Amino acid sequence: MKGGAGGGLRSILHPGPVEASRLRVVSCRVRPLRLALEPASGETILATLSRGFAQAGYAAGYVSLQDTAMARMNYVIPAASPDDSHAAWYSATHEGGPGSRISRAGLHLGQRDGAPFLHCHGIWTPAGAAEAMGHLLPFEAELAGPVEVDALAISGAQLVTRLDAETNFALFAPEPAPPAPGEAERERAGSARGLLLTIRPNVDVCAMISEACEAAGFGAASVHGIGSLVGADYEDGTSVSSYATEVLVRSGSWRRGQGTCLDIALVGLDGAISTGILQKGCNPVCVTFELLVTEAA
Repeated sequence: MKGGAGGGLRSILHPGPVEASRLRVVSCRVRPLRLALEPASGETILATLSRGFAQAGYAAGYVSLQDTAMARMNYVIPAASPDDSHAAWYSATHEGGPGSRISRAGLHLGQRDGAPFLHCHGIWTPAGAAEAMGHLLPFEAELAGPVEVDALAISGAQLVTRLDAETNFALFAPEPAPPAPGEAERERAGSARGLLLTIRPNVDVCAMISEACEAAGFGAASVHGIGSLVGADYEDGTSVSSYATEVLVRSGSWRRGQGTCLDIALVGLDGAISTGILQKGCNPVCVTFELLVTEAA
């Protein structure tokens, strides 16, 4: 990592060729849903969520988990890469058994190899352990029982996992998708214009969100998602030095003439959690940022 106060924007060196475009955006429609999830015995959270979305007529969306009891909840946090094939890597698996609880998490539901897949960052308390934060393992996590969750269903776009040459990771990227059945008729009642977007490394996350919203002609928007940063600088003057982090957007907004405001939670290489509002213009993406932006009044 280099840069920082007085030295320009921090950056991280990835192993592959740098792609010219740092922002990928696909327009979509977004509809808020309240999903009632009923997990089968031993069923992964991925299977439960994808079934819930399918029953509502959707294949993609963003979900907010709040105070959610888990039967199983394995996760990882950022770690140094063991070789030069990646700029950063993941820790050994941290295990959370029955009695674990997610305080707050955000996840994108998309596709990998033609099947549903999800990417989730959150804050949780593993059974018998202290509060922690990280990246939930979708095939090693199970809900403890029925739960209702707030979701934003997406029509006309979806995140699809592709190998990214620059970072050498398999990453979500937005792609056009067929509209959900009946979506054209439903547009007049309850759906909004949206942008499904990803941001590449070493550019300021707030600036890229503002660029996407300006280009779409929005006047205001809400911002939902997860990602990673090369350290962090907050508006209150505090900072995080970890060169690899996992980030959850707790709340986000954009307004013409005011720019982007992101209130985040973050975990770094040492496992410490920090929270705050990002200072504009000095918080570069580490590996990726995956965001759903919804037009607001």
